[in-house]
Amino acid sequence: MSDLDRFKSEGDLNVSPARREWSRGAINAETRQLLDEDAAVFLHQSLSTPCLNVLRGAEGAVIEDWEGRRLLDFHGNNVHQVGFGHPRVLEAITEQMRQLSFCTRRYTNVPAIRLAQKLTSLAPGDLNRVLFAPGGTSAVGMAIKLARAATGRFKTISMWDSFHGASLDAISVGGEAIFRSGVGPLMGGCEHVPPPDNRHCPFGCGVACNLKCAEYIEYVLEKEGDVAAVIAETVRSTPFIPPFDYWKKVRAACDKHGALLILDEIPHCLGRTGKMFTCEHYDVVPDILVIGKGLGGGVFPLAAIIAREGLNVMREQALGHYTHEKNPVACAAGLAAIRVIEEEELLENARRMGALALEQMRGMMERSPVIGDVRGLGLLMGLELVKDKTTRERAGALAERVMYRCLSDGLNFKLTMGNIVTLTPALTICEDEMRRALTILEGAIQREGAC
Repeated sequence: MSDLDRFKSEGDLNVSPARREWSRGAINAETRQLLDEDAAVFLHQSLSTPCLNVLRGAEGAVIEDWEGRRLLDFHGNNVHQVGFGHPRVLEAITEQMRQLSFCTRRYTNVPAIRLAQKLTSLAPGDLNRVLFAPGGTSAVGMAIKLARAATGRFKTISMWDSFHGASLDAISVGGEAIFRSGVGPLMGGCEHVPPPDNRHCPFGCGVACNLKCAEYIEYVLEKEGDVAAVIAETVRSTPFIPPFDYWKKVRAACDKHGALLILDEIPHCLGRTGKMFTCEHYDVVPDILVIGKGLGGGVFPLAAIIAREGLNVMREQALGHYTHEKNPVACAAGLAAIRVIEEEELLENARRMGALALEQMRGMMERSPVIGDVRGLGLLMGLELVKDKTTRERAGALAERVMYRCLSDGLNFKLTMGNIVTLTPALTICEDEMRRALTILEGAIQREGAC
């Protein structure tokens, strides 16, 4: 495996020859000038600058580039649960800016209180203490600090190939080479275990998971003896989806060995999987739930931790203390987004559209020799492209060709692990849009797979 292959876990890279080839044919001179200006002023990094394209607009499930091309956005950085620019969210933001645009530290405000109350009313079990942060990475850092303070321990167990943010503490518990490689010593005490990815399982599970990966977590908890927390994404956003009993087994192991369970649902919170919180699919309540992205209504950066009452243990210390911790405009956006999800029945739409998409993708897999697997939970979906269905060898070059073909045909998504077409549309998506997107995708696979 090359270094570039190792770095393809979180997304497709802007340093690939396929990106350059697509850009030469798809980008006009005016757009190129803007991209060059962007590249001249921003620090370069392979998941963003130099950028793919320039956006002019975004509305609902669609983005529009500088040249006026409209694309169904099945990426959206997972912030567009209620779609881009939802009128009710924009109205709430505008009204709140007229009333109170910022909340100085040491003060609170009504939108912040109401959003925290709403989240605790929605969260499962006894998750009834909230702290906001300006982004998911910061929220992960707060969760780790709280686990250390509550347990008196500092070690963590997390997953290889996981993503929890880009700060030093987040990449220490994260498991992706593109963030960890070459940055020097990381935070101490961060143990890693294989993720519950049965399609590429080091324990040899194959198609059916035998929960050896969950048993290994208990093994490490027992051997270490002093782990503060297991921190993991409830469902990995590549995605792979753990079997139903996985988190019950991990929860029991944490309880047995005195470790907290932190579940990172930053990309999925507020309904992407068809339930408000992904852990509800597994009938498991973590000690700390981390949410973000869609919480800001597709407009504001906003994240939160929701913790058990018994973890309210840092009264004499600063856990977050972020400047925009209780930003009233961001909280108004969050409240409006939740109202949209509830009143427009977007959880049901996510379940219905996800089921429709899975059925169509399974038909695609039967017809195609290069689709090795499809999986999904609500509108968190993945389609894996392989060189051979028996060996499941990743077809990274094919996946890139398919992605750029789809971009030219009107569909935007990202690749993860180099070969997984990861599909996360707005929860507002309708049946016609879903069928059109999958028709574009299948056509691209057929054409590029024949090359």
